[in-house]
Formats: sequence, structure tokens, C-alpha cells
Amino acid sequence: MTWKYGERTLKVGRKWTDNNGYKHPYNWCNSWTDQNKTDWGVTFEADADTSYDNRFYFAKDIPRILGDTLWVDENGDAVNDPLTGSQGVTAGLKTNWIAQTKTSANSKLASSDWYVTRKSEASTAIPSAITTYRSAVRTASGAIETAITNCADLNAFKALFVVPMDSQTPPEPTGNAPIYDFPDEV
Repeated sequence: MTWKYGERTLKVGRKWTDNNGYKHPYNWCNSWTDQNKTDWGVTFEADADTSYDNRFYFAKDIPRILGDTLWVDENGDAVNDPLTGSQGVTAGLKTNWIAQTKTSANSKLASSDWYVTRKSEASTAIPSAITTYRSAVRTASGAIETAITNCADLNAFKALFVVPMDSQTPPEPTGNAPIYDFPDEV
């Protein structure tokens, strides 16, 4: 969204001077009516559509890569990562989201880790609801990771983010998007 005076772009919250030398205040955009703006020759232009989902695209119409990309030079020879000494790799969407899924699972398990520690140190039983929940988190994490790995293309990957909806008007969610389909916390 851009305010224009002739070919000049006006910044909201900044003073500006018109072609006749008249100085307009910094609050011109908020204090002027639409008619004032028209009278002074100020027009509004919608920006070109630059919307894109940065989870899936670097920029409009430039998709992110699903798989990992090995570093190579212009001759196709391996380029080593100076930190590891082995061929460099740029992680793709699958690798990044599998790591994020593991982090989410770890975070969900962290709140009940003390039960496991207590059982190890004091032989105190872990409540069955906690054991069931922890197993469900690990199972869900595995299922999400498998779904990510099995994505053949970007559209399949994007489908993992779609929340299932019922057929009512307006539609209501019937569950979580597959990529976030962890059990409810206990």
C-alpha cells in the first residue's frame, strides 16, 4: 500500500512538500479526510501482489527446496564446509521440519520428564496417564516425520499444514493440521 503524490511516494508519518512548495504536516495521512487527500493530489496505490507463505517460498513464485542440497562448485565438484571439513549441505524443508517436529516432541515430553527421573532415582511408578501420553507423543512425532519424508512435492508438503474442516457453515476445525497433530497434553 503506497500513498503517491504524482510520481513521488509519500511516507506515512513524515512531512512532505508539494510541487508548489507547500509543506504538509507529518500527520497528513491520519488527519486528512479522503476528500482532503484527493484535493491535494494524493492517491493510494495498492502494491503489486507480493504475498507468499515464507514457510514454502523464498519470494513470490520462488519455492523452497524439499530435499537437502549438497554444495558443489561450478564444475560439480564437492565444496567442503569449513566448519566440518566434509561436503557442505543446505538443509531442505523436510530436514528442517523433521528437526522442528523433534523439538516440538521434546518440548511436550519435557514437562513430564521428572516422572522418569523420579522413577529412575526412587523407583516410584509413573502414572499410567503420563506413560500413555508420552508414548502417544513419540508415536505422533514418528507419524509426522514419516508424513514429511513421504512428501513427493511441495504441494504434498503444503497439504500437511491444512487444518481439516467439517462441512458446516461456517466450517469448524475437526482436528489439527497433520504437521501439528500431537496429542493433547495431560
